[in-house]
Amino acid sequence: MLLSVSHIKKSFGDVTVLNDISFSIERGEHFALVGRNGSGKTTLLNIIAGLLPEDDGVTALEKDARIGYLPQYVNTVMEGSLFDYVFGSRPDIISDEKKLALMEDEMKKLSGEELSRHIEDYQTLSHLFELKGGPSYRSEVEGALIGLGFERSDFSRSTDTLSGGQKTRLSLARILMGSPDLLILDEPINHLDLKSIEWLEGFLSAYKGAYLLVAHDRYFLNKVTDHVLSLYDEGGRTYRGNYEAFVSQRETELITNKRAAQKQQREIAHQEEVIKKLKQFNREKSIKRAESREKLLEKIEIIHELKEEGVIRPLFSSRFESGKDVLSVNSLEKAFDDKVLYRDLSFELKRGERVALIGDNGTGKTTLLKQLLSYLKDPDNGHVRLGTNVSPGYFDQEQKGLSEEKTILDEVHDNYPQMTELSIRQALSAFSFTGDDINERIGQLSGGERARVSLTSLMLSHDNFLILDEPTNHLDMESKEALEDALSIFDGTILFVSHDRYFVNSVATRILELYNQRLIEYLGDYDYYVKKRDELHALYTMEEEDAAEKTLKATASKEAFSRSKEEKAKKQKTERLLKKTEEEIEALETSIKELDFEIQKPENMSNSLVLTELSQKQEEAKKALQELYDEWDRLSGV
Repeated sequence: MLLSVSHIKKSFGDVTVLNDISFSIERGEHFALVGRNGSGKTTLLNIIAGLLPEDDGVTALEKDARIGYLPQYVNTVMEGSLFDYVFGSRPDIISDEKKLALMEDEMKKLSGEELSRHIEDYQTLSHLFELKGGPSYRSEVEGALIGLGFERSDFSRSTDTLSGGQKTRLSLARILMGSPDLLILDEPINHLDLKSIEWLEGFLSAYKGAYLLVAHDRYFLNKVTDHVLSLYDEGGRTYRGNYEAFVSQRETELITNKRAAQKQQREIAHQEEVIKKLKQFNREKSIKRAESREKLLEKIEIIHELKEEGVIRPLFSSRFESGKDVLSVNSLEKAFDDKVLYRDLSFELKRGERVALIGDNGTGKTTLLKQLLSYLKDPDNGHVRLGTNVSPGYFDQEQKGLSEEKTILDEVHDNYPQMTELSIRQALSAFSFTGDDINERIGQLSGGERARVSLTSLMLSHDNFLILDEPTNHLDMESKEALEDALSIFDGTILFVSHDRYFVNSVATRILELYNQRLIEYLGDYDYYVKKRDELHALYTMEEEDAAEKTLKATASKEAFSRSKEEKAKKQKTERLLKKTEEEIEALETSIKELDFEIQKPENMSNSLVLTELSQKQEEAKKALQELYDEWDRLSGV
């Protein structure tokens, strides 16, 4: 066992952050750490890394095992060039490389037996050097730096010229190249663009060591993890599989727990009623029976119902339906001084479409959204036209429209003065603002809280065309999932910018990519975009000098897109059948246990007719259960 964490507790003042956390990690296992904001994820990582003492419990790391820790905020003192800083993560390789170079020089001066012994020593050290990955280490360092967004021209730069985000990326490169036995990464993708995230996904997926990481990018977690450590419940809980597998298991667990808790409460209520009646008889025998039942009740271990608190459940709906043609953009162009962001952009949006606008940082996505709403001065060329009865609503990722001095309640009420305070409170509760929360000043809110205030106002606008600029920034995973659900059933049209690939995959029906100042269209979700991206980029490059500079279309036919939709529908049907089968299995297992309980009763054991009938029912139930097990295996692909 590489890491063992046993009964860890940690409090800050009167607030308990971690309570009785236990789990273990074996070599090669890839863990995600998930939980609500404030559940103690960073605190737990700091304890494991030895940077924070636990109040109680034990953390044990395998002897001689090495840890590499990347905190959220890097304040490490760095010296030398970027390349040297990362290259220095493996002093053993550097030392061996120097020794081998010296031994090569020595060989030139030796002869005879002395040379033979020297060659033998050289070969031994050279073999060890190869086992450590020494010959390829230099190129791997270069690959890590480039993969994490640095240029070759940056390699010789001094580390003291870096920004905070660049230092985080450089620290990540050094930690990865150090090849520790256990990586601990707290939000490693915070300062990475899409290309760097994809590089990191490939690196971690192939990583032979173990790691425990925190990230709010569910697409990333699905790619790189095979275990999930959940802090949603007291004591924590380990699940096998990636994030999607965890969500599925968690949902089943909540349903099962709820049923068990409700069943137990019904049984307790029944027993309490029986006890009450026995006591009313006021006879010695009945009183003793009542006391006996009371003792049994006292020994019952209460099943506490698991709660999914803090999950927003918004509902976006439009006041009236727009025309079929929602937005028409023709030959749009925008430049700032000598920098052209985009040119000759033309596209249309139809009612009911949910279109994601993606592209590298700096390509002009936010500028384009603001142009569509005339928040910037007129475009240099081209025009934008909204369709009939189109009512646009805008979510600004910076929330500049919020008033810092207002309370949450006043902010929303001033936008919708015709609404009662009760109605506004109900709307805010859909975004997890309850009780005294609504009296907090906007200026005191976190990024996620400010985003939820803006989303509340947007929801209340009932606009039929939502234009969203990074709506999931700063939101925790539960909030993201709830927002996805709400937008996926929205009866209007959506155009949005997002770097959250899971969100794009869940919401978008079409993707527009800003690439080299033009648009490339993909008739599918994010997974489809990944499949076609390189092909379309190559096609764009080939046609770049062509006179007809038009919006490129994804080459896949409508039939291929239709097949993709059919496959998705088939998958969803299988998932529903699988869930139904699991529920039936649970019901049959309960029934078999109840029959077994009846069979064991003395009065039934002595009655051959009743015993035969009960045994027959149990056998039929077991046979049906085995058929359900077989069906579950078939549906789950086991």
